[in-house]
Amino acid sequence: MIAPSGAASQCRCVAFLYPYGRLMDDIDRQIVALLRQDARRSFQSIGMRVSLSAPAVKRRVDRLEAEGVVRAYTALVDPGRFGWGTHAFVALFCEGRMAAAEVREAVEHHPEVEAAYTVAGEASAVLHVRARDTSHLEEALERIRDHKGVTRTQTQIVLSTLFERPFDEAAGASGR
Repeated sequence: MIAPSGAASQCRCVAFLYPYGRLMDDIDRQIVALLRQDARRSFQSIGMRVSLSAPAVKRRVDRLEAEGVVRAYTALVDPGRFGWGTHAFVALFCEGRMAAAEVREAVEHHPEVEAAYTVAGEASAVLHVRARDTSHLEEALERIRDHKGVTRTQTQIVLSTLFERPFDEAAGASGR
């Protein structure tokens, strides 16, 4: 950072702007990291780690929720334990210039579609699809292809998951 006089500043920025303009400081980041490790962690436990009282942590968490930084708390489940052990990544090809909203309409009501992304390249979208087995996957793909505007799909069935990495802002900031 360069100071107005041209001399290098000795200041270190420890807060970052939210997309909405409010600053997020290191304590907010620590709280988010602790919640990501265990969303059931108590405010008291978090407070002990960040040197704040439980009520102060609650106020910060409430603010992080209100500002959309923390969007939800969820349980991670193994779909295989529910009999949905097959999954695939599916490139979805559409005729013409099908709008993102139309692509979403074509796939969102299929319970097998876990996620859908618009992409740059030949395909209009990439889907993450889960199914009980390959027969179920084939049925789901046929239903998706039946939607007006969908011309074809190209499917890559996942054989094994090597790892899945949740978002980690700290790792991204360090370039790792």
